Amino acid sequence: MAVDGTSGSGKSSTSRGVARRLGLAYLDTGAMYRAVTWWMLRHGVDVHDAEAVAERCEEPRIESGTDPLQPTISVDGEDVAVAIRQDDVNAAVSPVSAVPRVRARMQVMQRAIIEQAVAGAGIVVEGRDIGSAVWPDAPVKVYLSADAAARAERRAAEEGGSDVDATRDSLLARDRIDSSRAASPLVMADGAVHVDSTFRTLDEVIEAIVAMVESVGSVESRS
Repeated sequence: MAVDGTSGSGKSSTSRGVARRLGLAYLDTGAMYRAVTWWMLRHGVDVHDAEAVAERCEEPRIESGTDPLQPTISVDGEDVAVAIRQDDVNAAVSPVSAVPRVRARMQVMQRAIIEQAVAGAGIVVEGRDIGSAVWPDAPVKVYLSADAAARAERRAAEEGGSDVDATRDSLLARDRIDSSRAASPLVMADGAVHVDSTFRTLDEVIEAIVAMVESVGSVESRS
């Protein structure tokens, strides 16, 4: 299953919840782009210099764990699950992830993980270009969104009471960058079901998507 959507709409919590409910693997592709960004910052690469980022994007060794109960992300053998969520990475991930060579490399890695998982129980993959570019043949595609104010309140609460207005501006800026980039922009993929989480609890969103997946499965079993 492919889950795409806007920043702060609840993709990670929703995708992990669905994966746990259905006994599937889980992949956070956003963490992979954050990992590349973290590596660039650590190695002094100007993240606003697309050519410099492209030249070095093949160097970091990124490994993503797919257990929804305990997803992991490491760079060159170092656990960066906490480091990639820091403010410096938050501020730099959009320009890094917009570089075509970065996206091309990450997409190759993501497809390899998906192929392996599909051969087993299956996988829930979340990001911004999964249904449109990485896995267009996903059996279920979801586009998750929410009102900007609701997203800002949720994200600010997650970050320990950050300024809601500033958080909202940051989320909207990220949406603009992701939607306008030349390489695999954020769009609602063909065949995706739009789920608005503004007035739904996390459990309600998970229930709705699980029902959707189970419905598709029952249709396929009858065909």
